[in-house]
Amino acid sequence: MKKKKVPDSVTVNRRARFDYQLGEELTCGMSLTGLEVRSIRDHHVQLKGSFVIIKNNELWLSNLTLGAETARNIRLLVTKRQLRELSRAKQDGHQLIPVKLLGGGRYIKLVISVGKSKKKYDKRQSIKERDINRGKY
Repeated sequence: MKKKKVPDSVTVNRRARFDYQLGEELTCGMSLTGLEVRSIRDHHVQLKGSFVIIKNNELWLSNLTLGAETARNIRLLVTKRQLRELSRAKQDGHQLIPVKLLGGGRYIKLVISVGKSKKKYDKRQSIKERDINRGKY
């Protein structure tokens, strides 16, 4: 019997956890070309600075850095029900943030999260908690 391979994380948007209060997560597929798939599998990708938008009742990933250049807008594959929930969250003032890219198995998937941006004092609190956990104080 074959073991199921757990998709490993290709890259993580570490800045997202610092800048946003993240809520529920959603894993969605991506519509990619062959060269983009090769770049992602070779770990030549950065999620820093990328964002998710809703345009013409479709979900799009913008500003993804693949290799040395910025890629085109990439269509994300979600169901209509999931898209409705995300657009409702967007109308409530939340952001759609790409958190991590999964690519260990056959498919490359993107984990996005609904989040609200932190204020400056919230970021200071996050830094303080991180330093306490690290044992600086």
